[in-house]
Amino acid sequence: MKIGIIGATGKAGNLIMQEALTRGIEVEAIVRDHRRIKGNVDYLERDINDLTTDDIEDLDVLVSAFGAPINAGHLYPEVMQHLIEITKQTGIRLMVVGGAGSLFTDAHHTSRLYDQPGFPEAIKDTSTNMGLALKELVASDGVDWTYVSPAENFLFKAPKTGHYQLGADFLSYNAAGRSEISYADYALAFVDEIENHQHVNEHISVVSR
Repeated sequence: MKIGIIGATGKAGNLIMQEALTRGIEVEAIVRDHRRIKGNVDYLERDINDLTTDDIEDLDVLVSAFGAPINAGHLYPEVMQHLIEITKQTGIRLMVVGGAGSLFTDAHHTSRLYDQPGFPEAIKDTSTNMGLALKELVASDGVDWTYVSPAENFLFKAPKTGHYQLGADFLSYNAAGRSEISYADYALAFVDEIENHQHVNEHISVVSR
């Protein structure tokens, strides 16, 4: 299996890359500046909007861990449209590192986390635009995709426990009543899904045990 990771030098993308490499998965880092890559890994130096179907034709899975700058949330749906265009009808799976803001908080699928009172204004633009990107994905045709949202509290410095729970597109909680996941355990769950391919065209979530 060969995967390409857009944003392989970012927090989530790098941990997904490291997790995949430990399992013997062939990885290509897709980055704008290869000098930021740590370790010996194949790379493709390309701006995401310049990426073509020909660039990814030898991949089994394309991972998007793209992160837009603050106050540039409009890039999320634009990038998603491009990734849909280059992967549709190719057989290349598209797996997306999502956000918690797009998770539903009610059984009727009418309200998402970013709609709730008190949602942080600093990340609302990012979260709502990531939600728009998800809608582009859901409406797409001819794409084998999975969108993986972390729990509400996405903890970079928390340790890897090796345990997690998968959920649907709802905000979920662990046995202690907390909605949280470490980046390391999220990467574990993400690569498990890469290998298992169990949630085709689904929005899923990951929470700690």
